[in-house]
Amino acid sequence: MKLNIFLIIIGLLYLTGCSSEPKDGSSQSQAKEELKSVTKPFSDIEKLDTFKVVLSGDKPKNMRLKFSIISYKGQEIYTQHFEAKTLIDQYKQTVDLKNEDKQVAFMKKEFDMFFDDENFLEPAVTETEHADQFVPDKAFFAELKQSGLNGFMYQMGQENKVYIAWSRAQNKVKIYYKCC
Repeated sequence: MKLNIFLIIIGLLYLTGCSSEPKDGSSQSQAKEELKSVTKPFSDIEKLDTFKVVLSGDKPKNMRLKFSIISYKGQEIYTQHFEAKTLIDQYKQTVDLKNEDKQVAFMKKEFDMFFDDENFLEPAVTETEHADQFVPDKAFFAELKQSGLNGFMYQMGQENKVYIAWSRAQNKVKIYYKCC
């Protein structure tokens, strides 16, 4: 019986000594990372591409959003990086972002809203829409009207919405509308 208790104590001491905490007393401050993904038709009307957004970092000075689209073929067809500092600077005048806690909450809200349903446009361009001054490539706009492919909208700032879609003709993601 004494041997069993002795072995249990030795085992507990061993487990305590093998903790994953660093032995130098410093805490590991690896960047936090949160991931969201959703599958939607984008580069093909029927096949599903994967939309991913990653929020990394734990403080506004090192936080960043990375948005990417991986085609149904497994290839990354689009990527965009957003630095927290840049986004926060663009919203400072209309949103109270004076302290770090509010800035972190703001970035988490942006992350949470990235894949809201209204950001997925099915189709990207309807038959009744017409190109205006915010369409950078009229030929691509016409291509989207013909193809019926879907689009996606994201914000790069308070008054900077970017609309993207897949160009079959150029075999890449392009901006088809950019405005306020």
